[in-house]
Amino acid sequence: MSADAGIKARFMRMAVINLVCVLAAIAAVIAALATGQDWLFAIFGVALAAGFAAQIWFIAAFRRAKEGV
Repeated sequence: MSADAGIKARFMRMAVINLVCVLAAIAAVIAALATGQDWLFAIFGVALAAGFAAQIWFIAAFRRAKEGV
């Protein structure tokens, strides 16, 4: 697999992970506000952190692939 194909594949994985995290975060906030279950805000925080981690993972791979240029 070439470097560009690897970056594109990793980007798609990051995009899917971010989409899942956004949907989980929105669902957690809506459920927390609707039911009064404060522990659901922790789910929101975990989803937010996971989304940021996916972006950092992508950027680190992108920098690693472009080091040889």
